[in-house]
Amino acid sequence: METIGAAKFKEQCLALLERLPPAGLIITKHGKPVARVTPYPQDTADLLGILRDIIEIHGDIITTGTAWDADAQP
Repeated sequence: METIGAAKFKEQCLALLERLPPAGLIITKHGKPVARVTPYPQDTADLLGILRDIIEIHGDIITTGTAWDADAQP
């Protein structure tokens, strides 16, 4: 887990919260841990559609492109 001094955390608080690592951040004073900041758990529903404008689908993603007969004997 990443550590940062309290004075530096105070200076960069908003920027640090924007890129908070999944494990969190330990804030220290005089080299001793005094607090831990961890990301608030996200609801998985918040992730639906998040990549909508980022990912492009090319071709048919539903089929494999191979014709087969489920009733055929091997």
